[in-house]
Amino acid sequence: HPDKNKDPGAEDKFIQISKAYEILSNEEKRANFDRYGDAGESQGFAQQQHRQFHRFHDGFYFDESFFHFPFNSERRDTSDEKYLLHFSHYINEIVPDSFKKPYLIKITSDWCFSCIHIEPVWKEVAQELEALGAGIGVVHAGYERRLAHHLGAHSTPTLLGLINGKITFFHNAVVRENLRQFVENLLPGNLVEKITDKNYIRFLSDWKKDNKPHVLLFDHMPVVPLLYKLTAFAYRDYLSFGYVYVGLRGTEELSSQYNINVYTPTMMIFKEHIDRPADVVQAREMKKQLIDDFLSQNKFLMVARLTSQRLFQELCPVKKSHRQRKHCVVLLTREGEKFAEAYEAFLTFAVANTKDTLRFVHVYSDRQPEFADTLLMDEEKYRGRSAVVILERRNNAGKIAYKALEEAWQGSKEDNFILLDLLDQLRTDPGLLSSETVVADLNDELAPMFLVRWFYSTLDYISDCWDSLFHSNWREMMPLLSLLFSALFILFGTVIVQAFSDSSDTRDSAPSGKEETAAKTERNDASFSKESNSRIPKKGFVEVTELTDINYTSNLVRLRPGHMNVVLILSNSTKTPLLQKFALEVYTFTGSSSLHFSFLSLDKHREWLEYLLEFAQDAAPIPNQYDKHFLERDYTGYVLALNGHKKYFCLFKPHRSGDEGGTLGSCEDYNALQHTEARGKPSCSPGSRSIKNKLHKLSFWMERLLEGSLQRFYIPSWPALD
Repeated sequence: HPDKNKDPGAEDKFIQISKAYEILSNEEKRANFDRYGDAGESQGFAQQQHRQFHRFHDGFYFDESFFHFPFNSERRDTSDEKYLLHFSHYINEIVPDSFKKPYLIKITSDWCFSCIHIEPVWKEVAQELEALGAGIGVVHAGYERRLAHHLGAHSTPTLLGLINGKITFFHNAVVRENLRQFVENLLPGNLVEKITDKNYIRFLSDWKKDNKPHVLLFDHMPVVPLLYKLTAFAYRDYLSFGYVYVGLRGTEELSSQYNINVYTPTMMIFKEHIDRPADVVQAREMKKQLIDDFLSQNKFLMVARLTSQRLFQELCPVKKSHRQRKHCVVLLTREGEKFAEAYEAFLTFAVANTKDTLRFVHVYSDRQPEFADTLLMDEEKYRGRSAVVILERRNNAGKIAYKALEEAWQGSKEDNFILLDLLDQLRTDPGLLSSETVVADLNDELAPMFLVRWFYSTLDYISDCWDSLFHSNWREMMPLLSLLFSALFILFGTVIVQAFSDSSDTRDSAPSGKEETAAKTERNDASFSKESNSRIPKKGFVEVTELTDINYTSNLVRLRPGHMNVVLILSNSTKTPLLQKFALEVYTFTGSSSLHFSFLSLDKHREWLEYLLEFAQDAAPIPNQYDKHFLERDYTGYVLALNGHKKYFCLFKPHRSGDEGGTLGSCEDYNALQHTEARGKPSCSPGSRSIKNKLHKLSFWMERLLEGSLQRFYIPSWPALD
């Protein structure tokens, strides 16, 4: 201080210290100093210089007056700070907690346009869902890259749900209704059962099988409220839930039975007695806190059955101090009508003597034999009868202190007095439990079978794979897809190679009957063989399939655009020679992938052919069914080029001797020719015409077909091939 220090520089130092204190104690001035780095009188000038243009950390290099987005962390909305997640916090707390409630998690970052766009909707939905009992989380991808990568989020913003440790991505528009529905869809579908007059007795009576109290909510909403579904998920291990829509016809008896006010939501809990509720709560607006307080006090039956070690630990906890002692009164009994009276007497005693320090339970000795034998030591007086044991757990290793009633429990008044007297003594003398032993863990009676668990695990795995295939990031899926397609390629490649290898072996084997017939025919027509040998390719193979009702749709009706099917008409007697000649004529055109080759049996499908030829009557009249030669017309050797997509065809007529232009104008030549099997000198008479010569110059007709110069005959639709 200059008044205390006579140093010449003391006043300047004092001013600097005062300004430093003023800056450090004011967040705004401190931020300005961090930005502009000048705490002196020049700060105002520096701030003015930087006011219009900020450093890259604070925003873009644009004039703030027309383009500014508050992406930096200093200006980020603080409403998300209480939801921020870190990796260790997520793994150790959020994932285990997701087995009690679903979580809606947002992945965001500083430089994110879409994050700002969805912010208002996110705030509203986050507050609403949190009030209903759902969990909310926010992950900042810039600071928690490890967690963002672990969640599978590779872009911002990303919204996802977490339930039972399983992640599900949100893929719809970010609006309130979609987000609520997304969270609701995360929940299992069988949490809440719809209850009516027809099934309420069965539902409430299931407490024996489920070993749980049953909860009924009466409300005038037609659908189950999301608050009730979230509550049912949180307490699904302890309670069974039902919902009664009081406005629905068929619930009048139920409402009258329990005197329900249809205008006020009512929640009832039923335990061992289904004719009257064990507890009731009514409120015009059911809040989460009210429901939690109500259910947490009624999580167990009055005399719950010990069906698992977890339930045993909750009902009979280990004492932590002298004031926290809790004793369990255990009825060891069996199932059946023989033991029902003893159980009912024990239940009546438990209802009349309920205390905070006492818990009444029962165990089926035949289902937990090791537990029963340890406490009763297999004494003869308890064999085949019920027994009561008072016990206290001493540690988590199974050590207990206990005392059993000297006589078997029959539920008589004398038994009640003896048990009541022991409980009164125990209140003043904890040493009454003189016996100690170690009991093994209880069997889980309600656990599903291994095959059932394996089945559901397989379904979950398949569902996860299916969801990942369509919705996960492709960068993560590429290794799996690469492995999958490689395996498929190797598999199908092996099958195809094997198929071709088998077909080659078949062709190399002895010739079939058709091939022998074809060889004989070739030897009979030596002159034709000499003429055409030069045109036969080395392989000499043309794939010609028969057009039948089985492949009719795929080979014609639904033929791809631009493709045509060239169909040869033949009969059983002319099949072999016509197919050989047809293959020779069209072989040079098999390189075109748009052409397909088939043959049609005239003996089977004459009516179909006659129907098609009726659309070519303008070129050559086709005889009708009243013509006496109708069934004698010979169409063998006809070739039809069928365009299935555009519904038209071109027609090739068998070549006529002496008409050189017949084939070239084949779509205009429609004079039918008769033929016989007799061989002889060629002439104009039908009986002397060779079968193979019918397809003479078919190759020239094919060339005109590809040029598009043939006449086309259109039909309204393709007839059925019967």
